Amino acid sequence: MNSIDTFTDLVSHSDNIVFFGGAGVSTESGIPDFRSVDGLYNQTYQYPPETILSHSFYQNNPEEFYRFYRDKMLCLDAKPNMAHIKLAALEKAGKLKAVVTQNIDGLHQKAGSKNVLELHGSVHRNYCQHCHHFFDAEYILHSIGVPKCDACGGPIKPDVVLYEEGLDNTVIEQALYYISHADMLIIGGTSLVVYPAAGLVRYYNGHKLVLINKSSTDLDGSADLVIKEPIGKVFGHIKL
Repeated sequence: MNSIDTFTDLVSHSDNIVFFGGAGVSTESGIPDFRSVDGLYNQTYQYPPETILSHSFYQNNPEEFYRFYRDKMLCLDAKPNMAHIKLAALEKAGKLKAVVTQNIDGLHQKAGSKNVLELHGSVHRNYCQHCHHFFDAEYILHSIGVPKCDACGGPIKPDVVLYEEGLDNTVIEQALYYISHADMLIIGGTSLVVYPAAGLVRYYNGHKLVLINKSSTDLDGSADLVIKEPIGKVFGHIKL
């Protein structure tokens, strides 16, 4: 039995699956990540992405922040790939209990997943910092300069966790609950280097820890199964 057959067999014999995913889940939908060879860190900008996507940069250089944000972070035409689609199908079948994601693109919901815990927020939620009025991603994409609230004129901020900002405690608690109670934890498309998010997977107590990532991670030695194949290809073998 090869690794993908082993994976599908584990899935078929599990009914409390949790998926923990990172940027590699979305790269197959055409969304660039930060740390891969073709990711944003290997492109040239006036400032490095990690600087631009920080709370202090947003506060001090909002126009430059939004120029980058519209250009590189709002990939609104991206479509779910096979990993997103199969995860939604597993949830519908009652086998998958939660998706815990570091991504902010909303592709899991677009594929039909319902219980998605977004550790780093979402580009699809944006709020006026004065009156808290809600705006969708299209509003931000088609705005000019620093987007302003059409109700009170206040500045609008994406509901995205920037560098120097903390994660939402409620989301963390929910993620910890699902991970610690799972009978199978699938970690996909993440190098597990972004903390505190990556630390959450250490709370898994079961014996079906599967890592699907093109590169090695610090958790490979602790995993029950490691697959270094494109995640969409791997999930494409799941039959329901």
